[in-house]
Amino acid sequence: MTSTRAAAGKGTGIGSMMAFASMGCVQLGLAASIGLAGTLGSEGVAWLRLAWAALILVAIARPWRLRFTRATLGICTLLGLATAGMTLGFMKAVETIDLGTASALEFMGPLAVAIIQGRGAGRWWALVAAAGVLGLTEPWHGAADSAGVLFALGGAVCWAGYVLLTQRAGDAIDGIGALAISMPVAALAATLVVGPEVFGRMDVQVLAIGFALALLLPVIPFSLELLALRRMTTAAFGTLMCLEPAIAMVVGLLILHQVPRPAAIAGIVLVIIAGIGATRTGRREPVPVQAASNESGPVCIVADADAR
Repeated sequence: MTSTRAAAGKGTGIGSMMAFASMGCVQLGLAASIGLAGTLGSEGVAWLRLAWAALILVAIARPWRLRFTRATLGICTLLGLATAGMTLGFMKAVETIDLGTASALEFMGPLAVAIIQGRGAGRWWALVAAAGVLGLTEPWHGAADSAGVLFALGGAVCWAGYVLLTQRAGDAIDGIGALAISMPVAALAATLVVGPEVFGRMDVQVLAIGFALALLLPVIPFSLELLALRRMTTAAFGTLMCLEPAIAMVVGLLILHQVPRPAAIAGIVLVIIAGIGATRTGRREPVPVQAASNESGPVCIVADADAR
């Protein structure tokens, strides 16, 4: 029993480190993307990142060698649509509101997951995170652009779906095979929204920058999040994401020179406290189940005990 708990605790720690690394890559990728938006527009940058990510993940995972059930394909397709909505919504939001505020508003999605699915102390940490988000956004000032806020909140809805669907897809398919299906779906959806007008703005330099940005966001962070969600509950993961607005504010300060208000600094403290609490209460119980398999045989993975 003790060894099982120690192993589960170790798994949670590894999952937390993966989530931290993912958040750092996301915010660096977003900060770098803002510079390219002047050439392609925010939607064009989002499309370019998703298109490159789709090509990279298909080349790595080779999904044609995996066996997918109809239900699994449906989950991956929905995950791709959520990924596209999250990516496009956020890039539109940061056109008019600062990086930290946009991240805080979009964080309302995983925060809602944490509150709804959390148990016991998990819900209290989510409430602490919510207080931190209020400090970060300062809605009583009413200074944020309304369109940017709406795009960020739309991204929040997609992010909530992304968290839930990523765990289901990661539990159903070994490795990053799920992303090799969801990312092409996201790229196709973005193509339909953005349209062909962005193609004329492409050149070799823009394509090379887009490839590098795709690695920072979404290839590396989305892969890390998929693996992290095998080791953590969606409630704990959603609360742990509260650190992302704080990371966004630091990146915005250092790279984009967006200086935070005192209330925002207090919000950072609260979300960090909530993030630490989430890592201590959010382990997943190991429950072996049979899932989708590749050609070499079935894969035994860990399912969410809370889903029983």
